[in-house]
Amino acid sequence: MATETLTLGKALNVGLRKALENDPKVVIMGEDVGKLGGVFRITDGLQKDFGDQRVIDTPLAESGIIGTAVGLAIRGYRPVCEIQFDGFVYPAYDQIVSQVAKMHYRSRGKLNIPMVIRIPFGGGIGAVEHHSESPEAYFAHTAGLKVVSCANPQDAYVMIQQAIASDDPIVFLEPKRRYWEKGPVDLDAPLSGAYPLHSARVARAGTDATLLAYGPMVRTCLDAATAAAEDGRDLEVIDLRTLSPLDLGVVYESVRRTGRAVVVHEAPSNVGLGAEVAARITEECFYSLESPVLRVAGFDTPYPAARVEEEYLPDLDRVLDAVDRTFGW
Repeated sequence: MATETLTLGKALNVGLRKALENDPKVVIMGEDVGKLGGVFRITDGLQKDFGDQRVIDTPLAESGIIGTAVGLAIRGYRPVCEIQFDGFVYPAYDQIVSQVAKMHYRSRGKLNIPMVIRIPFGGGIGAVEHHSESPEAYFAHTAGLKVVSCANPQDAYVMIQQAIASDDPIVFLEPKRRYWEKGPVDLDAPLSGAYPLHSARVARAGTDATLLAYGPMVRTCLDAATAAAEDGRDLEVIDLRTLSPLDLGVVYESVRRTGRAVVVHEAPSNVGLGAEVAARITEECFYSLESPVLRVAGFDTPYPAARVEEEYLPDLDRVLDAVDRTFGW
């Protein structure tokens, strides 16, 4: 098997390349995705090798990008749209919610919208306003959309190909602060035998408490589990991977064993994914819980200026503090 060490960003690049090679109906479109290769260079070299009819530099018009992609998808193409930064997605929100999410239902199943909307999301890179947001709850709340997030290079490589191959519209959230983190990637792994796209996975086994995260916070939770081990606590970390539909079977099994759960995400806590996960755990695992399900999240404020973003983002200390509180009940 051809296993290489790649950054998460490069793994996405290779996965996109493979999708373009395997299906001539795949097209990539977005602001600066062609000649420049994207602001994070995720599409680097793709226009050079596949041409400007398949890797398309668009105007700075997110609503136009998504609206055009809807038409392409109806005509049998598989458009992959890049939203340059998370905070730029809102001009396209009308198209995503009113058209992308509803077209299959509106046509009584006669039309599929096989498109992927790639969104680099989250903070931690010292960016300016509108460049560090976590809008996942808007899309997970919208019926007709599927929402996933990768957390490591192997998942990035496989999940982007699975998303493009799906007949459903998928919002694909990429943890931009993790683009440069490296890991092993099996480049020969067949999609047919890959871990299912809409399935959660245990990232680290443990017995004392369960940490639940997705995207950029998976690494934070893994680091917290390593630190907790020095104090004799064995924490299990679960990478949710799919935010809509949620896959909570592995979560329930874990919480029934550990009796404690902490949900971690960068987005504000108010009506965030953590609230839904906590409610579901309470409904299904009530008699197994030794303490309330706790959340560690961003604060209910607009994303702050870069110089103070580390005070806003959940970090190892805040996660470990929540774990300590679960043992205080």
